[in-house]
Amino acid sequence: MTPSNPGYNTLSRHLPVLKGILRGIEKESLRVTEDGVLAQTPHPQALGSALTHPRITTDYSESLLELITATHHSADSLLAELAQTHAYVARQLQDELMWNQSMPAHLPADADIPIAWYGTSNSGMLKHVYRRGLAVRYGKAMQCIAGVHYNFSLPDAFWDLFDPHDKHDSPKKVASDTTHHSGCTTVSDIIQTCSKVDSLTQRRSQGYLALIRNFTRYSWFLMYLFGAAPAVSSCFLRGNLAGLERLDDQTLYLPYATSLRMSDLGYQSNKAQSELQLCYNDLETFLARIYTASTTPWPDYEAIGTHKNGEWVQLNTNIIQIENEYYSSIRPKRTTDRGERPVTALAQRGVEYIEVRCLDIDPFSPLGISAQTSRFMDAFLLFCATEESRNFPQNGYCADSHNNFSIVVKEGRRPGLELVKSDKKTPLSDWATELIERIGPYADLLDSAYGGQQYRAALAEQAEKVRQPGLTPSARVLDDLRTRHLSLHEYTLQQSMATRDFLRAQPFDATTEAQYQRLASVSFDEQHHLENSDTEDFDSYVARYNAALARP
Repeated sequence: MTPSNPGYNTLSRHLPVLKGILRGIEKESLRVTEDGVLAQTPHPQALGSALTHPRITTDYSESLLELITATHHSADSLLAELAQTHAYVARQLQDELMWNQSMPAHLPADADIPIAWYGTSNSGMLKHVYRRGLAVRYGKAMQCIAGVHYNFSLPDAFWDLFDPHDKHDSPKKVASDTTHHSGCTTVSDIIQTCSKVDSLTQRRSQGYLALIRNFTRYSWFLMYLFGAAPAVSSCFLRGNLAGLERLDDQTLYLPYATSLRMSDLGYQSNKAQSELQLCYNDLETFLARIYTASTTPWPDYEAIGTHKNGEWVQLNTNIIQIENEYYSSIRPKRTTDRGERPVTALAQRGVEYIEVRCLDIDPFSPLGISAQTSRFMDAFLLFCATEESRNFPQNGYCADSHNNFSIVVKEGRRPGLELVKSDKKTPLSDWATELIERIGPYADLLDSAYGGQQYRAALAEQAEKVRQPGLTPSARVLDDLRTRHLSLHEYTLQQSMATRDFLRAQPFDATTEAQYQRLASVSFDEQHHLENSDTEDFDSYVARYNAALARP
């Protein structure tokens, strides 16, 4: 199926542009003991400072590692760096493992789950207190769920090839979102800032938002193909069945689920989060809604307050403490400076890249993601960026897309399952087959640009999952649990040990070892510099950060 849209035809005549695509990965993994219990030890010294290390940090918990790659021009070099960092970390953990599953290992009582510590600098304390806020708002256990984030950007030359207005609706401002807030930058100020950026920045931001709208329409497909969390240890839910079935006395599941991680077990069950509906029709409205959520108090959080027994427990009492608290399967992103708010960076400099947040850890890959998945993601996201992407109606909210996603994470492999496409019920298998055909030409373009047939091969692997649901990761996990008569905990512990042994067996020369040791040493120097250079007390720093959108 050759696309007829102008964007595809233009790309086919400018293949070198595609070699400018950049992709990066942020992969989370819980540190656990050799019994599969959450490690309560501090972030290992050999891994450097979690605040300033460029490749190794922590997410919510001190025990939740996050391994970060640089951006790469090819999937091969991307996965090579990720493999190198995994191998280094595996060598340093000694009697601990990286948990090779998105759903957590055996967790201690909530109070005993250690919140990540980043030192005593103001920026380090801000990260720590923000996580304290997450604990009181959502509970610590939910914050221990892990995933893989896939970052993706297209070169400026891509946006120069065509005007997004040629294939997408023109941006529209939503008057109801232009609410003034006394003493702070108003949403009108944000819109005026957005309107002053140069034309390339506007085209790029509009193009990325168009990509996000298409992603929202089709993200259910990623959950079908890559969802790998159909089950959860019963102890994780503290006795609450949450509508799940028992696979054994230690494991809860849904028979056709793809990703319980992305279901309403987590953030989406939170009332404040569930009522926050962003709009990706234009950057101005998106920023307006994020701004409103970041500055509007929420009664339940006001009741908690910001301090308890003289200590900070959350940064503020607003719907979200900071922009990154909003739960989403994809985000428009812009690199920020120290202390800079994401809303400000996006308003002033536009969207730089997108972050896909819905990928589960692949339990069948020692890195949590395979090169085939990376290549498919490239083709899928290029498809989303290039195909027509009309604005969403109903003030920017597409209920059908969200409902399709919710259905697939809980019962995506159910025979005969139907989704809503263009207001009509359509069998998932038919729509998935159509998407494979539509993505195919973009895989071919990438193969033509890079050489070889690796992208087409990655697409063919996904096509087999459509034809045979038993090949999906979620189905394979459940099949393994049943045939091997193992609980999810026992199964993942065995896999995590095998992964540890595999990573430690990989070649790792002295030069590379020295490079990682130097990165760790330099990161501690940078952390200490920040701590020694701070002249402002933390209360003032938080006040200034919370008011970072205030007029100069």
